[in-house]
Amino acid sequence: MNKRPDDLAEMAANPYRALGGAAGHVMNKLDELDRKLLILLQKNDKLLLVELSQATGAAASTINDRIKRLVADGVIAGFHARMSPEALGLDLLAFIFVGWSNPKVEPAFLKKIKTSSAVLECHHVTGAWNYLIKVRVGATRDLEMFLSDTVKAVAGVERTETMIVLSSAKETWALDVAP
Repeated sequence: MNKRPDDLAEMAANPYRALGGAAGHVMNKLDELDRKLLILLQKNDKLLLVELSQATGAAASTINDRIKRLVADGVIAGFHARMSPEALGLDLLAFIFVGWSNPKVEPAFLKKIKTSSAVLECHHVTGAWNYLIKVRVGATRDLEMFLSDTVKAVAGVERTETMIVLSSAKETWALDVAP
């Protein structure tokens, strides 16, 4: 398993999620109640314990204990408000492939990308490209500024390919928790 030094803190803080095979071990330990809770919480993380209790048939105290365990085990990574990008004026979604040939470019690139609020996701990928990033900005001029001021500002970045999303048929954060 190849882990970058940046991942060491994550591995120490959250070993179940950080280690490749360990997540499967946690998944194997999930019972039917855990899976029901995960499905319900992915749909609405604001459900009250009493509502979760009614939906699952388990006592509220059991539900509370299970949620605490799922958080401690790294199965639940957090509870978040999901905002509408359009309501915030962030109408443009784009995917950008980024490439270079010198491996010494990577640390500077990652440092720059991690500081940008426009970047939603950044993935190390196989194939002709080094990274795929997902960005959300207001308009094409904002995307152009992001490309010039963030991505291409990193010395050694040799090429990019940008795809602007016209529409999204499916976009979800819910994960499959089936056995």
